[in-house]
Amino acid sequence: MALTPDIQQKINTWLNGSYDAETKANIQALINTDQEEALSDAFYRDLEFGTGGLRGIMGTGSNRMNRYTLGMATQGLCNYLLRSFPHQEIKVALAHDSRNNSREFARIAAGIFSANGITVYLFEDLRPTPELSFAIRYLRCQSGCVITASHNPKEYNGYKVYWNDGAQVVAPHDANIITEVNAIQSVDEVKFQADESRIHLIGAELDAAYLAKVKELSINPEAIQRQHDLKIVYTPLHGTGITMVPKALAQLGFTNVHIVDAQATPDGNFPTVLSPNPEEKVAMQMALDLAKTLDADLVLATDPDADRVGIGVKNTDGEWVLVNGNQTAALLTHYLLSARHKAGKMTDKDFIVYTIVTSDVLGDVARAYDVTAYQTLTGFKYIAGIIRDLEGEANYIGGGEESYGYMIGDFVRDKDAVSACALLAEMAAVAKDNGHTLYQEMMQMYATYGYYKEHLISLTKKGQRGAEEIQDMMRDLRANPPRTIAGLPVVELRDYKTGVIRNLQSGQETTTGLESSNVLQFLLADGSKISARPSGTEPKIKFYFSVKEPLKSVVDYKLVEKKAEAKIAAIIEDMQLK
Repeated sequence: MALTPDIQQKINTWLNGSYDAETKANIQALINTDQEEALSDAFYRDLEFGTGGLRGIMGTGSNRMNRYTLGMATQGLCNYLLRSFPHQEIKVALAHDSRNNSREFARIAAGIFSANGITVYLFEDLRPTPELSFAIRYLRCQSGCVITASHNPKEYNGYKVYWNDGAQVVAPHDANIITEVNAIQSVDEVKFQADESRIHLIGAELDAAYLAKVKELSINPEAIQRQHDLKIVYTPLHGTGITMVPKALAQLGFTNVHIVDAQATPDGNFPTVLSPNPEEKVAMQMALDLAKTLDADLVLATDPDADRVGIGVKNTDGEWVLVNGNQTAALLTHYLLSARHKAGKMTDKDFIVYTIVTSDVLGDVARAYDVTAYQTLTGFKYIAGIIRDLEGEANYIGGGEESYGYMIGDFVRDKDAVSACALLAEMAAVAKDNGHTLYQEMMQMYATYGYYKEHLISLTKKGQRGAEEIQDMMRDLRANPPRTIAGLPVVELRDYKTGVIRNLQSGQETTTGLESSNVLQFLLADGSKISARPSGTEPKIKFYFSVKEPLKSVVDYKLVEKKAEAKIAAIIEDMQLK
């Protein structure tokens, strides 16, 4: 493929600008070997803030994660902070995960902040992302950043930006920061020379304060005392969870936690897994194998920056199975509300939040306990936004999304696998105290509210061509929405980009009430829901499927599960998404 003039101009800028010799040599090597597609992918755009911030493959180029793209983003943030908080001492907190180059990138960012006269609180070593969110509010910072690419493969790294409420940046700050970054015409404008006197290392004090807040979430400490020897297997998947999760579990009183040794050491190469993603069974296999050997009660796995958690339990046949993100979010919600109700802790101001692509069983549970349930766009910055809007007027209990992220309590304003692990272990202890397993608790929950089955198809479309394919798919779905899917009429189209909800039968239109986001939802006559959403952080387009079937008794669980699976399979086949 021929390089466009814009791409060629960017390449020339990097070859002739103030970039180090190694960077220029890497570019020249691609030119010399006629790797035009690689050059195009590396330079066809600048890395942009999506739902998770700045994220990309590490390497040379404007579309890669490196000291220069990180530097320009940080300088842009500095410029925005200096304008937003004039005549104030500006403070930022900085953390990083276990990925390759994460510590180096954190030091570079700290240096740039300090060179701009900003006070920096840098964690002395790797820490979970949720602790960074906590640190911002604890230290009264105006902003914060964490170097991480979450659960992406090892070649990725990223840069999440947070505002003074501890949440990831939202409008108008996200767009304004991008404007400031784009206004930087040269890396010469980036202040790389650190002022070490402004960089302060933090660690133990923040750890203790954060863990104390996690402990406060416990609702049934007596059950934990009785079931303190609950057999838990935990793996941090070579990530930051090892620093906090075992401590949190011990602090709640659990005394029988087994860590997967081969995955306990932080390592950016993630040598024992193809991808450090607890959503994937292969990533959790070592933990599941250990659990089987030990005859454990619960498996917990966190991703590299410890904001997502996956769990494994034994089913009624004694086989180890994974509980998906929707099921875990529903179980946590049901436990939090039922336990609070039993303990007399409920108030008429309590509320939960979940996203538009998360199982609607969360809303059913909330209604059963007369708790308000809000739905919002995908991303915990939107959940945090609702907490911010209702602060002082209502009481946030918990929330989550289908992609294995949960936030319990409001002392952290992002998904938090550390506190989730603690409450999941407590939930398992309470279930065992009552003679049940978590799997049995899940079956009973669905028998109460109806059986929901969800499924996700994620199509990866890499590079410039892939981005164009994703745009074409969404454009076609909007221009030619299906009238029927798997023989069922499509009764409603929700377009979150335009903010319009259209009844396809009556033609009546209403509004979503949410800010614009590139998501489409199709509601079928039987209540099934299909969502299409390009990822904001990965080169993917995701299709979410949700169906509901009546479940009168746990005895019928497997039969109803198969019926729901068949319905989803028919929908996928009709939409030609295999």
